[in-house]
Amino acid sequence: MYEITKDPLNIGMIGLAEAIPAVGLALYGGYIVDKSDKRKLLLRAMSLFGICALILLCTSTNWFQLTFANKAIVIAMYTVIFCTGVIRAFSGPAFGAVIASLVPRENLIAASQLSSTSYLVASITGHAVAGFFIAWFNVTGTFVIICSLIFTAVGFMYKLKAKPPGMSSEKKTLEAVTEGLRFVFKTKDVLAAISLDLFAVLFGGAVAMVPVYASVILHVGPKGYGLLNAASDIGAIIMVVWLTLSPVKKKQGMKLLFAVAGFGACIIIFGLSKWYALSFFALMLSGVLDGLSVVVRGNIMQLKTPDELRGRVMSVNSMFINSSNEIGQFESGVAAKLMGNIPSVVFGGCMTILVVVITWFKAPSLKKLEY
Repeated sequence: MYEITKDPLNIGMIGLAEAIPAVGLALYGGYIVDKSDKRKLLLRAMSLFGICALILLCTSTNWFQLTFANKAIVIAMYTVIFCTGVIRAFSGPAFGAVIASLVPRENLIAASQLSSTSYLVASITGHAVAGFFIAWFNVTGTFVIICSLIFTAVGFMYKLKAKPPGMSSEKKTLEAVTEGLRFVFKTKDVLAAISLDLFAVLFGGAVAMVPVYASVILHVGPKGYGLLNAASDIGAIIMVVWLTLSPVKKKQGMKLLFAVAGFGACIIIFGLSKWYALSFFALMLSGVLDGLSVVVRGNIMQLKTPDELRGRVMSVNSMFINSSNEIGQFESGVAAKLMGNIPSVVFGGCMTILVVVITWFKAPSLKKLEY
């Protein structure tokens, strides 16, 4: 998008295009997850993701770019991203809810941590190799790889057994939809953890500005961008591997607060840095701290949520967390447009630290949380 438009605001608009349907349909998506066979729902969602990727593959071809103007390509990209947001409203809660149906209760923490680890590794690997794949195989070749991986995942999903609904179909739709929201607001530890992560990601979305920093401020090419884009992911890999070998056993809530505050400090350093090595290190350390917060929050969600509410509670989590990445991307694009690239990133890091300070005083139970 940035290569076509040269406008950082359009990077942010991509995030908004996905976040609007993902947030708007999240509660209803959780209701559908709890009343549906989760395996079938995931199969449909993943297949639709594959179709969206195929459409983006078509828009990246020379024929499409020669036949249609840049405006048509931009509109097509926004439309497909909007559709992926709709799909995510259902797939996000389903992935979170299906874990408890796959393992016994006594293995739930290990399964949750493994799920968080696999999610981070997949996300990390995708970000890490994006710049390299584009440099080696161009955008079209990269989309061919993406489509192949999605449909391979669909094949693996077929091997799962049916996962029957966890909710009675007798409840009225509106009552069932709002039940998960009420549970989150009544459970203070859950609310504090996801709220903290929401605002941290919302204001600390510096990664969205990496293409701008790589091109305009640090003056590096596609490979330099690929390494910079991979920096936070490398840090997250280090952390999730460490947590797999040595899980956090005490004062998880306190460590979550310090991790998010440290994340904000790293974003400030990245925003001010004009030295490539320092920028890389700041993003890598932010990934280490973000990996810790993701794992701790995921464990809190799994342990505190009753089985019959998992889809709806995970949908609330999707509203708070998953879409905050896209909304944060939008915020970063708008802030960069209004304030400039460097001030916008520094502002985001400062706001992240401020959120931690507010949470420290407003949610004392999170400081004492252990599991």
